[in-house]
Amino acid sequence: MAASISHSASSFLFIASFAVLVIFTGSSSAQLSKNFYSKSCPQVFSTVQSVLHSAISKQPRQGASLLRLHFHDCFVNGCDGSVLLDDTPTFTGEKTAAPNNGSIRGFEVVDEIKSEIEKECPGVVSCADILAIVARDSVKILGGPKWDVKLGRRDSKTASFSAANSGVIPPPLSTLSNLINRFQAKGLSTKDMVALSGAHTIGQARCTVFRDRIYNDTNIDSSFAKTRQNTCPRTTGLPGDNRISPLDLKTPTGFDNYYYKDLISQKGLLRSDQQLFNGGSTDSLVKKYSEDTETFYSDFVEAIIKMGDLQPLTGSSGEIRKNCRMVNNQWR
Repeated sequence: MAASISHSASSFLFIASFAVLVIFTGSSSAQLSKNFYSKSCPQVFSTVQSVLHSAISKQPRQGASLLRLHFHDCFVNGCDGSVLLDDTPTFTGEKTAAPNNGSIRGFEVVDEIKSEIEKECPGVVSCADILAIVARDSVKILGGPKWDVKLGRRDSKTASFSAANSGVIPPPLSTLSNLINRFQAKGLSTKDMVALSGAHTIGQARCTVFRDRIYNDTNIDSSFAKTRQNTCPRTTGLPGDNRISPLDLKTPTGFDNYYYKDLISQKGLLRSDQQLFNGGSTDSLVKKYSEDTETFYSDFVEAIIKMGDLQPLTGSSGEIRKNCRMVNNQWR
């Protein structure tokens, strides 16, 4: 996840430098475990799957929304469930920050899952871990790969509106260098970034985030742009701003590699998506993933596990929230 440190004659210097590296990357993967709830809440996975299957069968878009919640949580101060906290009269959380406001969703599904788990194992399973589990299971339910998710995260007692607004979450108008730099700042490689972008093979986007691309960009298939213009008017304002279009033209509710095929055809809906195949350093990866689903799946799994390791709260840090929308001292 980060550049290696050269050998030093001083073993102390090496150890000290390595410690700084671990702190910088925020990876505490050794403190997370695939079997964390095997004794304290063995039914956690079946409980999540039951609620999730029902939610996605009613609205397949929920799978993409829940996967996105995990990403938006982890990129702002680590995977700590902070994105789930509601604002209060004395506190402004991350939900209304620019990358999230009117964009992230799926909170009611998380609420239902948390409620069911609390009936089985009160005070045991964190909201941050629920986000990691639903991300994994949403991908699997929609036809993608499965992996052993690492657990043991605890929930933050606060959230940061300013951190969520600071640019750590790449906006849809990002350049390729901007995407690479923002992922590298989190200890994630360019390959990780391209693989994780494949999550856009499911889900939809609002007109307000792709309007500029379909009317002004030249690296876009003309018929594709015209079709999208039928959904998204040039003029800003409601109701047009909130009209949605699929990020993957052919299989918008299936987790596969068609997202990359669309990029090669210049049919990426977001400007930041098309940057991955635009004559730059990531073209070869996009081409590989478009031709080899198994390689995409393997690299995606590796990348999302690494992302889930970002700055987790463990041990006595944070808390296990009773309600994912509020810290425990607000609970009544």
